[in-house]
Amino acid sequence: MIVSRILDAILTVFLVLCLVFVAMRVLPGDPAVSALGEYATPEQLAQFRQRFGLDVPLWQQFINFFVSLATLDLGTSLISGQPISEILLVNLPYTLELSVVAMIVGMLLGVPIGVLSATRRGSPADYVARVVALAGFCIPDFFLGALILIVFGLKLDLFPVMGGGSGFFERMSHIVLPALTLGLIMAAFTSRLTRSALLEVLRRDYIRTARAKGVEERWVIYRHALRNALIPVVTGFGIYILTMLSGSIAIELIFARPGVGSVLVNGIASRDYPMVQAGLLVFALFVVLVNFAMDMLYVLIDPRLRR
Repeated sequence: MIVSRILDAILTVFLVLCLVFVAMRVLPGDPAVSALGEYATPEQLAQFRQRFGLDVPLWQQFINFFVSLATLDLGTSLISGQPISEILLVNLPYTLELSVVAMIVGMLLGVPIGVLSATRRGSPADYVARVVALAGFCIPDFFLGALILIVFGLKLDLFPVMGGGSGFFERMSHIVLPALTLGLIMAAFTSRLTRSALLEVLRRDYIRTARAKGVEERWVIYRHALRNALIPVVTGFGIYILTMLSGSIAIELIFARPGVGSVLVNGIASRDYPMVQAGLLVFALFVVLVNFAMDMLYVLIDPRLRR
């Protein structure tokens, strides 16, 4: 199973890179003009294209790109002239820490709220939880981010609103509001998914049998029902990460955070082909690794899948 998953991951990343390579060349705009300005002479533009290999046919650019990638060379930014690996090493930790903290917030809030809503079905608590979760679905991430920024950052002045910080404690203070924005949206998704999955499990025969034997209710919920209900939750959690990645790009822009999302947006705007290709490679690898981790979690949650 592991070998097939690895082969699927390699094929997925390859197809993503092929699509990005073609899409960037189809978009209007000349990277040489973006880098040198519209007043650059034809000779300067020609030298620029020759320096970065943009004067050769597309099929040759395609081969050169994958040959460089095979040697772990991500290329050089067309705009700044810096090695892309150095740019990503500076910005990647900010995106990873935002994603990880947001996922933790989403799970710590979403799963307990979903359990509470399912175990108290039809109660005021269930009604409030469902309304809040529905509101989390309806509110766009960029709007919620701007709202949180204004209320907790500008009005109440509780946390910094711009930048990523330098030291550990400063970075943690800068990540609170962006992670809260993504985490609340993920909590809304997770709570609804947990509620639906848990209600389905609670109707099964072995749950009725456990209750008939006099097993304490909390053990019925947390030991027997919740573990089986977590399988669809983990599945939906892995799928939602794709949405969260696109949301992290918007959140990085709203809070002016450094990160791969900001680098990617700037690269698209300036037609920085190598930067966009490398940035999307990072996102593709992240998605593939998360999906692989979800597959491994299935086995831990449900031992029957090991067979």
